[in-house]
Formats: sequence, C-alpha cells, structure tokens
Amino acid sequence: MGKLKDFTDKVWYGTGAIGLDLSYGMFNGRLSKYLTDVLGLNTNFLLGLTAAARIWDGINDPMMGSIVDHTNTKFGRYRPWVMIGSCLNALVLFLLFFNPGFSTGSIWLYIYIAVMYILWGMSNTTADIPYWSMVPSFTSDPKERSIIATIARTFSGLGQGIVQIGSPMLLNALGTVVQNTDGSTTTVWTQNSYTICAVVCSVCLILFSGISMSKVKETQHVVNQEKFSFKRIFDVIKNNDQLRVFMLFAMLSNAGFYTTSGVQDYFFGIVMEDTSAQSLFSTFGAIGSILGLGVIPVMMKFTSRRRTYQFSLSLALFGYLGMFAGGQLFASKMLLNIFNLVTQIGTASMFVSQTVFLADVVDYGEVTTGERNESVTFAMKGFLQKMAYTVQTVILFAVLGIVGYNSYKPDANGVTVYPKKVKAGISSVMYIIPPVFFILSIIVFSTKFKLHGEYMESITAQVTAAREKRMGLSGEKVNECAE
Repeated sequence: MGKLKDFTDKVWYGTGAIGLDLSYGMFNGRLSKYLTDVLGLNTNFLLGLTAAARIWDGINDPMMGSIVDHTNTKFGRYRPWVMIGSCLNALVLFLLFFNPGFSTGSIWLYIYIAVMYILWGMSNTTADIPYWSMVPSFTSDPKERSIIATIARTFSGLGQGIVQIGSPMLLNALGTVVQNTDGSTTTVWTQNSYTICAVVCSVCLILFSGISMSKVKETQHVVNQEKFSFKRIFDVIKNNDQLRVFMLFAMLSNAGFYTTSGVQDYFFGIVMEDTSAQSLFSTFGAIGSILGLGVIPVMMKFTSRRRTYQFSLSLALFGYLGMFAGGQLFASKMLLNIFNLVTQIGTASMFVSQTVFLADVVDYGEVTTGERNESVTFAMKGFLQKMAYTVQTVILFAVLGIVGYNSYKPDANGVTVYPKKVKAGISSVMYIIPPVFFILSIIVFSTKFKLHGEYMESITAQVTAAREKRMGLSGEKVNECAE
C-alpha cells in the first residue's frame, strides 16, 4: 500500500501534470501580453492586481492545503479535489482569455479581468495542492520519491513544452497578418486566437486530470483530526524552519525561471521582431527539459542530492550567461537557442529536486513537531510558483512602465513601432534579472538548507518506523474485528 505498484501506475499519476501545466503555461507565458496588447490594460493596474492576488493567495493556498488534510471521502483525500479544481480552473482559464464584449478602457473590463485573475489562482490551487501532496503519501523511500517526482515533472515539462511551443504556432496561424511600412509583414495575435488557445488548454486540463485520477488509487496516509484554523497554518510554517528556508531558495530560483518565460512574447515580438523564432526557442527549451530529467539519476550515482541540486542551479546560471552572450553580444539566434537548452537542463532537474526536497520537509516536520502536514506543506509549492510569477510580473510591468510601453500605439496598419529604450528594457528582463535570482538561490540553499546526508537518513528512518508501526496497529485492529 505504501507505493505506486509499478511503473505504469507512476506514469498514470504523472499524466495529470500535463493538464495542470498547460493551464499554468498559458497563464504564465501568454497572459501578460494578452492583457497589455489585446485588451489594452494599463501596466500600473496590472502591478496592483498581481500584488492583491498574491496577498489573497497567501491566505487561500495554505487554507486549501489544510482543507485537503482534513478531507476524508470514499474516493480518497486528494482525487476529488484534483478533479473539482481541474474543472473549475479550465472554466476560469477560458473566461480569462475571453472578452464578453467590454470595450477597451471600460471599468467593467478591468473589474472582469481582476475577478477572473484571482479566480484562476484559487481554482489552480484547488487542483495543484492535492495533486502534488500525493507524492509523500506514496512512500517514505527517498529513491522511490525521486522516481515518482521525476516522472511527474517529466509530464509537467511536457505540458509546459506543449504550450510554449504550440501556442505561438497556433497564435500565428490564427492571427492577422499586417503590412509594415518597410514592406515586411507582421502577424498580430488577436482576441480570437488567444481564446481558441485557452479552449484547447482547458479541454486538455480536464482530460488529463480525469485520466490520471481514474487510474491512480490513493495509498495510506495519516488522518489529521485537528480542526482547521489559520493559527495552525501559521504554526506549521513557524515551527518548520526548513520549510521557511525552502520557501526562500525555491522562490528565488523559480522567479528567475518564470521571468524568462513571462517576457518571451515581448522579447521575440518587439526586440527580435520575429514571433516565428519563438517556437524554435521553446523547442530547444523543451528538449533541454527532457534531458534535464536525466541529470538526477545519473549524478546520484556519483554524488549526493545536495551536490546535484547545486549543479542544477549552476548549470542554469551558466545557460543564462550564455544566452546573454549569444543573444545580446553576438546577436545569434542559434547561440540563444543552444544556451536556452542548457538553461532548461538545469531548471528541469532543479524542479524535480524541489519536489523531493519538499517531501523531505514533510518528514522533517513530522519528526520535529509530531505532526505530518502534507497538504499544508505542499501548498507552499503552488504558492511559491505564484509568488515567483508575481515577482516576474512586477518586474516586467515595472520595466514596461518605466520605458513608457503604454504610450506607444499601433499605426494605421495595426503595427506598433517601439524605440530602443523599450527594447533595452525588455532585454534587461530577459538577460539580466534571472541570473541574479539564481545566484541568490544558490547562496541560500548552500548555507541554510540542512536536510541532507546522515541527518536526513536519520529522519527517513524515524518516519519509516512510525509508518510501519501505524500499519502494524491497523492490521492488529483488523484481526481483532475478524476474531
């Protein structure tokens, strides 16, 4: 009962991550440019909206984690919430990229987007937290967890790859071709093209979540009898120092990663002036993500998980520096693509390690506090993703505001011509900000995170013994009833 029975079960579990990341990829990668260029929303409003949404997420995410921890149905603890959240998130994703008829600049348009923006975060939380919270419940074996997390992250990367590669292609195919003053042509991504992309992602989200949850059976877990309270949530964070450390170094590295993905539409459309090159860039990134999943199993044969994680962060940092040299200094699209592949190898293995580390944090919390708070702890994963997205969005919209992005309007042909200062600002977000975040993340992880080596082995042994004891007591009760 303590493990997914075979490799096929692990694959079925991982399939659910495809849909979740299709939705997140569409939200993180495509939304900003849609809001500024298609709907014409002011960047100052978007700055305030992202901040308000994250304040609410700080309450909503751990609250949802606690609710999941206290769920007990005949269908299990996690699966009902994954399906409920997936269906809600699919609906909200569609509505977020659908304009029911509000005119540009209308106060109702601003209200509509604000509501849908916050609802997307809430519905995503409802599905994402219970999905990833299942990992530590399957097994306490670190190697087995690494396999499960690697497979799930493989499908997660596949979902990201599909939306990063496929959506620009679909947007270009459905967009409007306009004539530039110099005789060249530009494809403008339209409202209709964005809406169709969102519909495709929404349908796939429900489909893959349904397949995954219908095939995976939940394993034994610790039933939490305590009533929900915000005090308990804060206590979980307060009493688990390694959870706080994890939150810091993970948010820093995730912010660096999402800064790159969030600025891509602006970078290729305005700086490179070649939206078709974006799909090739994303293809190299997807290949790197696949290759990155092999980093952990290979390096774990020669070194520790801690060293492997440090290598992953360093590799991503090297890739970012190479992207700056290739794209900015040498103006080479091929070098930009190659070093993006290197970056994605590092970030893919980084994300797998983070999932495993968070499972270790759950075990650490059980040993040090006597409570096993899987969903509340894993709620931090989704919250950190949103925080990283917020940091990326704040930086992006702040830079766009500084360079006066909103002041430039389309000409009679529907084409907007941007000066060098706008292109320089976008390039700085693409090249300079991410490496800074990765450097800070490496420093925090290397100096503050202590769940490794003999200390972590001791914690794992204690958790395994406690689980076996619970299973033994459960078996004794069954025998007594039979007698």
